[in-house]
Amino acid sequence: MKNILISGASIAGTATAYWLRRHGYTVTVVERAPAIRTGGYKVDIRGAALQVIERMGLLDAVRARSTDMRTATHYDAKGRPVATMDADLFGGRTGDDVEIMRGDLNELLFDLTRDEVEYVFADSVTGIAEDGTVTFERSLPRRFDLVIGADGAHSNTRRIAFGEESRFARALGYYISICTVPNTLGLDREEAVHAAPGRTANVYSTRQDTNAKALFMWSSEPLAHDHRDPAAQKELVARAMAGSGWQVPALLDAMRGAEDFYFDSLSQIHMDRWSAGRVVLVGDAAYCASPASGQGTSLALVGAYVLAGELASGGGTDAYEREMRPFVTANQALGPANVKGMVIGSRAALRFQLLMIRLLPHLPGRDRMIERIAGPIHTAANAITLKDYPGAR
Repeated sequence: MKNILISGASIAGTATAYWLRRHGYTVTVVERAPAIRTGGYKVDIRGAALQVIERMGLLDAVRARSTDMRTATHYDAKGRPVATMDADLFGGRTGDDVEIMRGDLNELLFDLTRDEVEYVFADSVTGIAEDGTVTFERSLPRRFDLVIGADGAHSNTRRIAFGEESRFARALGYYISICTVPNTLGLDREEAVHAAPGRTANVYSTRQDTNAKALFMWSSEPLAHDHRDPAAQKELVARAMAGSGWQVPALLDAMRGAEDFYFDSLSQIHMDRWSAGRVVLVGDAAYCASPASGQGTSLALVGAYVLAGELASGGGTDAYEREMRPFVTANQALGPANVKGMVIGSRAALRFQLLMIRLLPHLPGRDRMIERIAGPIHTAANAITLKDYPGAR
């Protein structure tokens, strides 16, 4: 088994490509987009994932591109600041944790692999035969020993090999939208947040970014929408956030002109098996924990390392699943718990949260309280002991 196809050139795909090449495999990556995806939102790298980054020789480069966020400030409907907290605490980061823009991380991973991995852009898989013959939308059919689906929560590879997404997706009851907007608030490594019962708006600008990112999140019953119609999706966001105060109306106006608009439900992927025949899944395609977990990127990085290592050492996909399953379970558990602190259900709960943020710097035992807040994320991020696979150092 030496000739491997990876479907998807995001974090899970590019990281898996790197480790497979380290172990001597011939790797092809097919990506639906016309080029490597840049931009996106900020992501955290913690625990075992930091070890993976270090073993790739990327730790210094990742830290050099960190977002360098400083503070997060909550504003009321009239635009008055009501609570400010340290950005790392806001993001649940402790110790060596690092935050980076998703596109920056993907560029670093792509640069590691571009000269040794075949990348096929603007194409996607349409079929996978039992003998490993893969058909594509544009390219001629080719035969591979293994196909790795690293194409996200709405994985096309998973649909082909395992069945429709509805069999595996579990909605958390919330929606999220992110896009680039002008930095009209003059934010400098700051987050500005306005929360109301059932919905939250957040806008932030990271280091060396002249623009800002606007994030909207709200609780909702399932919404019927066409994933190919961003204009209709923007209207769903506008209706969900209608009537909000602060800067939300202006952010919604800017959203309508955004070219990098992202919209999706907060959902997780739960599967009994991540492999079948000549197909195996990694990252969000196999075990999406949702953005609410704060661990999607770390799951992708660790999954890539473990999958490639087990294939190379002879453990195969069964060993990959045994190694990863407890780690995935621990990190997926964060999503439903975390989202309740991101979108507050009642005015009373919101008032209590803001009061605690204001009081936290002055309370005795502050460090212990911070550890209680960040502790579950830290525990989940370290819920695996990485093996020293031959060739992975």
